Amino acid sequence: MNRSIRRLGLVIVVCYLALFAQLNWVQIYNADELNAHPANNRQIQREFNRPRGAIVTADAQVIAESVPVEGAAFDWERRYPHPELFAHTTGWFAFNLGSFGLERTYSAELAGDTFDQQIRNLRDILVAGDNVGDLHLSLRMDLQEVARDALGDREGSVVALDPRTGELLAFWSYPSYDPNLLSTLDLAAADAAWVDLNSAPGNPLRANQYRENYFPGSTFKVVTAGAGLAAGTVTVEEPAYPVERSWTPPMTTFPISNFGGSQCGGTLVPIMAVSCNTAFARMGVETVGPELMISGSEAWGFNDAPPIDLPEPGRSEFPTEFEQDLPRLAQASIGQNDVRATPLQMALVAGAVANDGRMMVPTVVSEIRDRRASVVQRTEPQVWHRPLAPDAAAQLRASMVAVVESGTATSLATPGVEVGAKTGTAQLGTDPPRSHTWMIAFAGPPGDPQVALAVVVLNQPGDVAGATGGAVAGPVARQVMDAALAVQADRPPPTGADEAEDTAPQDPPTTAPTDVPTTDPPVTTVTTSPPTTPAPAPDPTDPPPTEPSPTTDPPTPPTDAPPPPEAAAPARSVAEPRRRHLALPGHRASGR
Repeated sequence: MNRSIRRLGLVIVVCYLALFAQLNWVQIYNADELNAHPANNRQIQREFNRPRGAIVTADAQVIAESVPVEGAAFDWERRYPHPELFAHTTGWFAFNLGSFGLERTYSAELAGDTFDQQIRNLRDILVAGDNVGDLHLSLRMDLQEVARDALGDREGSVVALDPRTGELLAFWSYPSYDPNLLSTLDLAAADAAWVDLNSAPGNPLRANQYRENYFPGSTFKVVTAGAGLAAGTVTVEEPAYPVERSWTPPMTTFPISNFGGSQCGGTLVPIMAVSCNTAFARMGVETVGPELMISGSEAWGFNDAPPIDLPEPGRSEFPTEFEQDLPRLAQASIGQNDVRATPLQMALVAGAVANDGRMMVPTVVSEIRDRRASVVQRTEPQVWHRPLAPDAAAQLRASMVAVVESGTATSLATPGVEVGAKTGTAQLGTDPPRSHTWMIAFAGPPGDPQVALAVVVLNQPGDVAGATGGAVAGPVARQVMDAALAVQADRPPPTGADEAEDTAPQDPPTTAPTDVPTTDPPVTTVTTSPPTTPAPAPDPTDPPPTEPSPTTDPPTPPTDAPPPPEAAAPARSVAEPRRRHLALPGHRASGR
């Protein structure tokens, strides 16, 4: 009898231990997997039966909030008072469609579920209300409205930031959408809106300003010059490139030409001012070379995605295979071939030039506050890359200032303000012709740049003279620059920027490979005359994205393809075909 009781007791103990282990497995170790299981909507239901914090701009405008509802399946609904203006930043928060944008990145903070917020809840246990978190942004509604109005109904993007801190000031892309359509508690209507938006022209759900990349055209010449300056093979005094109308890279018979058959050459400042194709192609092939062009471009953030506090940022791309392909390197050095960049990346490039060679981590959220307006978390400036030493950055800054003083961006010249810029145009090879037009710039009081920006206006119709970076993107950049400078003048200087720590230290290359060929004896004069009026000089376009073989006829330029309807797909440019291209005989090559 006693033996049977002992056996029964042992079985009970084993069952208890098994139950205890299973309970701990379900509640602790497997909790995240169960919460994320598609069939488990209890977590989602809980989220929709309580409020979330607000999202507020730097000029105190609420752009996302939770409002109580009656007669619906849930107690709260997410609303966006200024929907299209900030849709690509706030994203959406929907029962059957999930979330995106800040609603995804800061979901725990908005719901009050972080450790710090839970500790505050314990302190305030006798105080009624949910300790949700409010996001306070660096973005401003007034600047966002200027960017929207300046771009108008043309597809494109505007990114403006503080180069000293990485804080985004304006972050606009057209077309946009209304996130209220997705966040409605009418689930059938939300599903229908999702289908409609995914099939809409221009793919409005996709935040093109940081998730899409495009041919950067001549704006990439800033990176090429930066690679040479970092390697020590380029300075403002040397080398001086020959004055010529075209140059044929090694291993091909297809020349690279300057805009309209013009002649140009010389040292860094004059060739940047007139955006001299032949000089920068020579710089990439002969002065810098393949290895340092690859490492140099990656020091500027290419082949990586910026660590912005928004989901799924796009990568900017620079080719990494140039063995037996120096013509491809020549084209890549002037922003053609397989080079691609997001608007955010090019704004960061301009910002790094302005900020003594330090490229800051781009951020949208400045602070997170609790229901008592106490700061729970504050974003501190951090360095993402250091592509240039301060002295090299000063030389590159001087060359971009020359673009405004006597080159292709004279329309940005502002009395009493130091402005540096670079224009660019990427011809898509369509018939009739269409182009992407670019402008990147920095501006501020002399010696204190306070704004950096990038503007791209996509798929612009017209020939080279009509669809250029200076003519199309320039006026947009001017309006945003002026408005941002006015705002920055009223703000106190940023704190902590000078002491910002690197998040991904990367030393720029300091020596060039010994097997890189040197240039022919240089010619120091430039035959292209600077403009004598404030109007921008012609901004030549990139050749169509095709890749002729030296032994075959060049292929027909591809047509301009529309973006796919997938809103949350991995970032990749779809506004133009993914094909390499070289300058064709007699074809107008990239310029300014």
